Amino acid sequence: MKNYLEHKGYIGTVEFSADDKVFFGKIQGINDLILFEGESVSELENSFIEAVSDYLETCKEIGKEPNKTFKGSFNVRVNKSVHQKLFMLAAKKGINLNQLVNKSLNFTVDNEEIVLK
Repeated sequence: MKNYLEHKGYIGTVEFSADDKVFFGKIQGINDLILFEGESVSELENSFIEAVSDYLETCKEIGKEPNKTFKGSFNVRVNKSVHQKLFMLAAKKGINLNQLVNKSLNFTVDNEEIVLK
């Protein structure tokens, strides 16, 4: 089951407000906060598609890069025991911890259907 929307390479979250009886979401991976909503799944999907298209058109008109910039580094916190085990595994394989994490993350991306059930 998929609980997100996709359009033109963008992902939109999907949430429901029982108080307002409306589905709503946010476009992920962009430099701005763009929300969309609908009272039905069809309305939500249409609202998302329109929001993505409008955002991309606006960015084009004003010469702005729509995609969020990623530096290629982020902090990952694990418990001490896992940190030690990862370090030792990397040492056994003759690589450093950063290389081990990169290999693990690449494997996860390439095998998301298996790893992230």
